[in-house]
Amino acid sequence: MLNLTRTALERLRALIREHPDDPVVRIAVRDVTAQRLSLSITLEATTRDDDAVEEIDGVTVALDRASAHRTSGMTVDYREPGGFSFVHPPAEELGLIMPSRN
Repeated sequence: MLNLTRTALERLRALIREHPDDPVVRIAVRDVTAQRLSLSITLEATTRDDDAVEEIDGVTVALDRASAHRTSGMTVDYREPGGFSFVHPPAEELGLIMPSRN
């Protein structure tokens, strides 16, 4: 399960308002080395058939199903300056917004 801080959620909502044709937040995971991952955030028009999709406080987050387990317990935060960051495992003091379960 992926977590978003309130500041990350607010920033993602602002980006979606700026790009209304791309309402899906995609988080991509890529191996850099055996010990390091590269994560990125993009906006897309729709989810894909092979996605794991989470609805987090009204924001649709999509991850490749094969990589979704690698973000379990991870927290996405946003700070000015600096932008988005990925924290693993999540820090309790960040004020997390948990995904809803359908």
